[in-house]
Amino acid sequence: MTKQVECISVFDMLKIGVGPSSSHTLGPWRAARRFIKSLKEAGVFEDIQKVHIDLYGSLSLTGIGHATDVAVIMGLTGADPQTCSIENIPVEVENIKLFKRLNLNGELMIDFDPDMQIIFHKDFLPFHPNGITFRASVQGKDISETFYSIGGGFVVQEERKRAEKKAFQFECFPRPVSLATDLLAYAKNENKPISQIVLENELYLTSEEDINTRMAQIWDVMLDSMYTGCHTEGHLPGGLNVRRRAFDTHKKLIKEGSYTDKYEWLEAIRGIEVRFREILKWVSAFALAVNEVNASLGRVVTAPTNGSAGVIPAVMMYYMVIENHDANFEDVKRFMLVAGEVGSLFKKGATISAAMGGCQAEIGVSSAMAAAGLTELMGGSPEEVLMAAEIAMEHHLGLTCDPIGGLVQIPCIERNAMGAIKAINACEMALDADAANAKVPLDKVIETMWQTAQDMNTKYKETSKGGLAINVAMSDC
Repeated sequence: MTKQVECISVFDMLKIGVGPSSSHTLGPWRAARRFIKSLKEAGVFEDIQKVHIDLYGSLSLTGIGHATDVAVIMGLTGADPQTCSIENIPVEVENIKLFKRLNLNGELMIDFDPDMQIIFHKDFLPFHPNGITFRASVQGKDISETFYSIGGGFVVQEERKRAEKKAFQFECFPRPVSLATDLLAYAKNENKPISQIVLENELYLTSEEDINTRMAQIWDVMLDSMYTGCHTEGHLPGGLNVRRRAFDTHKKLIKEGSYTDKYEWLEAIRGIEVRFREILKWVSAFALAVNEVNASLGRVVTAPTNGSAGVIPAVMMYYMVIENHDANFEDVKRFMLVAGEVGSLFKKGATISAAMGGCQAEIGVSSAMAAAGLTELMGGSPEEVLMAAEIAMEHHLGLTCDPIGGLVQIPCIERNAMGAIKAINACEMALDADAANAKVPLDKVIETMWQTAQDMNTKYKETSKGGLAINVAMSDC
């Protein structure tokens, strides 16, 4: 896959969506909506008689476990993954399967049998492992488009029609960034923290009011997913019979805390004195909570993916409840700006798709993002911020993606807790190091990660054909 420099906003890296996977759920969902938009632009929407979907490669091999079929169906209904009712998804999908009818974009009722019209192909398309083709029958002819879900909810077509436009936007950025060294140069030359450099680029695209509104929405969803996960007991769907662990851990830690909503909950946690072991448990509980919500088709923020959605909120919460009880929205904003920019460096120079690079591309990147954000809030210099990101990724290099049963549960959920702890550790190591003379630059780690991704055997790239996925059967769970 040819790498292209693009204008990537923080809000491209941090998207609100539905679990369990950004590449296998959110991406196909968005692709379906794009296909409908394309049909409308072509003036043929009203004449559609049938729609067929072909899923290829990783989208097929782990598609059922990742709810790809559900995502495609919801996308065809026109539902918005950011705002639709989570509770209504199972009901909507079950009705479509039962009556074999689908209200396309909420406007056009057509015959639709998911078992016959969503086809899972085990072969891979050449452009990317996550391929999906939509075919619409219009007056006896098929109109088709192929999309690729390349990680983090990003969806492209092979010809990348918007590449020139996005490249133009990139060049027009006040401070265009393609490498970590670019980012560092701006920060040093202007004597500004990385968050300020990123903010000034974002202001090229929109207003500060809009940035604040969207950041607040992102943090609200993150906080809500942590709160929901910590207060929901039982087992996760999918057949692995995985017990929700955040609830039990949280119950032991919160003791007699009194609160009525997620905001009071945050303040209640801030009032609890904790020791080192309890800090580990709190951070783990936050991360586990998010990804248990994600695994049950809940709403989370891709950071940069759904499978790694728990790392960044867990580390942000660590800062708020352990390091700085006076932390406020401005701290959240700075953290997310830095984290989003570091994520974009990996997107530009390597990949954030487990189907392309294994779990190093998801948990590794999210840990690097979180480490960078935390380091700035802890008073770290730009050099220390980038060093923290490098350390976090360096110790995730080669991490495979081998989900048991194709579900984003084992080992995915626990890996978020591990990624969060590593991010905190990376921050502390960077703050204590001679970051100005770092032996391993972040750009070299990103380059190495991409080389590792290319060398990695396909069976370790979100196919459930290697590792734990074949050595631990669902029946063993």
